[in-house]
Amino acid sequence: MSTVLSDVREPDVLGVGAQRRRTSVWLVSLSAGLIVTAVVAVGTGAIAIDPLTVARILGHQLFGLGEVTWEPPQEAIVWQVRLPRVLLGMLVGGGLAVCGVALQAMVRNVLADPYLLGINSGASSGAAAAILFGAGAGFGQYALSTSAFLGALAASLLVFLIARSGGRITSIRLLLSGVAVGYALYATTSFLIFASGSAEGARSVMFWLLGSLGLARWDALLTVAAVVIGGTTLYLTVVGRRLDALAVGDETAHTLGINPDRFRVRLLVVVSLCVGVLVSASGSIGFVGLVVPHLARRLVGAPHVRVVPVAALLGAILLVWADVIARVLLAPQEIPIGIITALLGAPFLLVLIRRLHAGGIA
Repeated sequence: MSTVLSDVREPDVLGVGAQRRRTSVWLVSLSAGLIVTAVVAVGTGAIAIDPLTVARILGHQLFGLGEVTWEPPQEAIVWQVRLPRVLLGMLVGGGLAVCGVALQAMVRNVLADPYLLGINSGASSGAAAAILFGAGAGFGQYALSTSAFLGALAASLLVFLIARSGGRITSIRLLLSGVAVGYALYATTSFLIFASGSAEGARSVMFWLLGSLGLARWDALLTVAAVVIGGTTLYLTVVGRRLDALAVGDETAHTLGINPDRFRVRLLVVVSLCVGVLVSASGSIGFVGLVVPHLARRLVGAPHVRVVPVAALLGAILLVWADVIARVLLAPQEIPIGIITALLGAPFLLVLIRRLHAGGIA
């Protein structure tokens, strides 16, 4: 089975000018949709706050606009509790989406994402070791992020080493290696939980491994934002044409003066850093990096200079709404957000496999 990215991408049939206008329209529309999503999500919860009041509170806090006509508890809920959570959801969703875009281009496989390739599992193992046994304590407040990054990087390197052991890397070999490494690291994480002997620690880690935005705090958002926006999304947009060449094939990359192996290593480090930081902030959340890149390509075509920013916005919107569902579906009990994304992503994966099979690709 060979599920190659370039074989299933939607062709660009519009002119360059029309493509740019189309992309601009989607970027503006999704940006507006993200703002509306944020306002509605901040007002949704056990204590409902109408969108107009939310907008007034945010305008007052951010720009000093308007007079205070709301109750102090409402302002505390909006500014101290829900807004950091919504912003973290945006960053995590956008970060996972662009990591999925990078991985699918890097391995030329539409089924690649941080979860399926075992990168999430590696980050989870590193983070669990930090939580339960104090691994990386020498890094101080960055112990959790550093341990998650190192775990993600180790998992990525292990997957690539296994995939290359038989010679040339193929899509199916890479996916199978990722699944095998992911299962092994999941077992490692389970063993760490069992070996810790702490029932409370085990419960908290298990909930955290299923994904949650409940630990969002203002002081942690800056680091996540710097990595997702500056270190990942901006970088991948700048190297968009290189990603295009890599998605077509190594031969094309060579003719354009790109060293595919060196570029893959660079991408691997960037993706591992981003996934490590995201897992340390929100736990392990799957399927966002698989689903969103396909939606983005259908909206604006295949070029990555357009796909990356659109995917970031789509991922941000998707995860914020998934978190809203997780908070209200069984309120006051909160469902781990990873369960919601899996319920949304699994049917999409089945449809994608069916489509690839119908096209004779899988």
